[in-house]
Amino acid sequence: MKLASLKVHGNDAGIKVSVTQTMRERMRGLLGRESLPPCEALLLKRCGSVHTFGMRFHIDVLFLDRRERVVAIHHGVGKRRVLLNLRATHTLEMPAGAAGRHGFAVGDHFVFEATS
Repeated sequence: MKLASLKVHGNDAGIKVSVTQTMRERMRGLLGRESLPPCEALLLKRCGSVHTFGMRFHIDVLFLDRRERVVAIHHGVGKRRVLLNLRATHTLEMPAGAAGRHGFAVGDHFVFEATS
């Protein structure tokens, strides 16, 4: 996976993002992890649906279109859920409550700047 920093409206959000590059990385996602630190997120490229079967913690799920604009936000998604958004091209997963703490909203434009 590559690492990136998240910028919103030109400002650094202080979130380190792991960006999936392969189908295997997308399939694994956050499965097997005990938690996700508050300042980290996972970007699933070319992914418009996710599930939380096997997850050990709740997450916020943000669906992004091809221009990396937020088209939907789901807060505190628990275990054994399936989410799908037909307008989404990418999915950003964050710890539960992170989207609210950062004030993210539908329509926000995200920029992922490579850090490594």
